[in-house]
Amino acid sequence: MAAGVFQRRYNPLDVSVCVIRGSDGLAVVDTRSSPRQADEIRADVRELGGAPVRWVINTHGHFDHCFGNQRFGPGSDLNVPIYGHAGVPAFLDKFERPGLAEAIASGEEPADEWREVVITPPTELVGDSRTLDLGDRAVGMFYLGRGHTDNDLLLHIPDAAAWLVGDVIEESGPPCYGAGSFPMDWPGTVSRLLAMVGAGDVLVPGHGAPVGAEFARVQQQQLATVAELIRELHHDGVPAGKAAEAGGGRWPMPVDGLAPAIEMGYAQLSPG
Repeated sequence: MAAGVFQRRYNPLDVSVCVIRGSDGLAVVDTRSSPRQADEIRADVRELGGAPVRWVINTHGHFDHCFGNQRFGPGSDLNVPIYGHAGVPAFLDKFERPGLAEAIASGEEPADEWREVVITPPTELVGDSRTLDLGDRAVGMFYLGRGHTDNDLLLHIPDAAAWLVGDVIEESGPPCYGAGSFPMDWPGTVSRLLAMVGAGDVLVPGHGAPVGAEFARVQQQQLATVAELIRELHHDGVPAGKAAEAGGGRWPMPVDGLAPAIEMGYAQLSPG
């Protein structure tokens, strides 16, 4: 999808996995939902030739982007460093470990795959920014604020005019206000991203096809509208359980997916 940058979309969940090729090896971005799914990535990477996988980067801590880490990091035959935002370990403990335990206890499918998961946090923690040297090219890793999570890492490959943005931008569906989202902060984070994106840059979302800056700009406006409406309804004293209906046709995305956004937005506006 750009010079030396590759994307493959995997089901379930239409998850983007990307590979960045450098002279010193390959960097794999996100590892899917289980060790079996990670093994599929490893097999597919062979299509790119014999270069070794030298690095893994997690865009954030949701299960569908990092539960395959164990097949790349400590204890695996590859044993490569895994980069992720400094907030990922705490996020895994708060949301993903309990979620995995619940899935196993309930027998949720794919039950066998869930039981095989060993949650493996990043081994290299990134703060606000860090640069990864792949030999002949650099990958910038940036944390621009809370949004889809509090640990979204945005990757920039300058010589390819490409960004790998995880779930901060989504193409195959509306933005997902999943566990640990910050609806009131998300629009500002995308604004900061847009300030860094060039007019011709390509952005690869965590789910869906590559997009350009204009797509991201429209989605930022949708996120901002959701945040503004949540703020208005909260200010007017509308109970969270009635806010979706009270917003009527002003919501910029399907209202049936906005209950978590409203709940988390109200929580942000009513701390304590």
